Amino acid sequence: MTLPLMPKATAVWLIEKTALTFTQIADFCGMHPLEVQAIADGEVAQGIVGYDPVANGQLTLDEIHRAEADPNARLRLAPSANPLPKRARASRYTPVSKRNDRPDAIAFLLRTYPQLSDAQVSKLLGTTKDTIEKVRNRTHWNSANIKPRDPVILGLCSQTDLNAMVAQANERLAREGQTVPPAPPLADEAA
Repeated sequence: MTLPLMPKATAVWLIEKTALTFTQIADFCGMHPLEVQAIADGEVAQGIVGYDPVANGQLTLDEIHRAEADPNARLRLAPSANPLPKRARASRYTPVSKRNDRPDAIAFLLRTYPQLSDAQVSKLLGTTKDTIEKVRNRTHWNSANIKPRDPVILGLCSQTDLNAMVAQANERLAREGQTVPPAPPLADEAA
């Protein structure tokens, strides 16, 4: 259950301004009923200014009156008018054991999907454009040992993410009027 902002200050306001039971306040604020009773007795939360949940849109007066009329009723937070923020995708972490596989995956993507931009490869594998350029130009410090290997098999990205990036790149090429390269043969067809 989602808790109100500043639960102790909200509990102080609810104790002072409403006829709700300690259990109702404790349930709404995510506290123990004894802690709410201690706040009411003045043993806890001394000096905390009450936080009005009605003025801040977390509760409605109708909800408070409904809960005051029925001691078994539980308060519910009012739905927020603000949309929840979308979580930004964090940078991709690659374990140390798989970092040496990254140049192999870059070489595979450059050879198999030439329509992918450097930014797409970088986002897909969590690498830098500089590393992609070095693998492409064969100036990477380990270029003699780079063997193109599928990043999905290596565990550096998912097949869904790879398919989505390739579809994006194909759409971009189609918009620009360039020909879309044919899809590589599947492993079953190559055998």
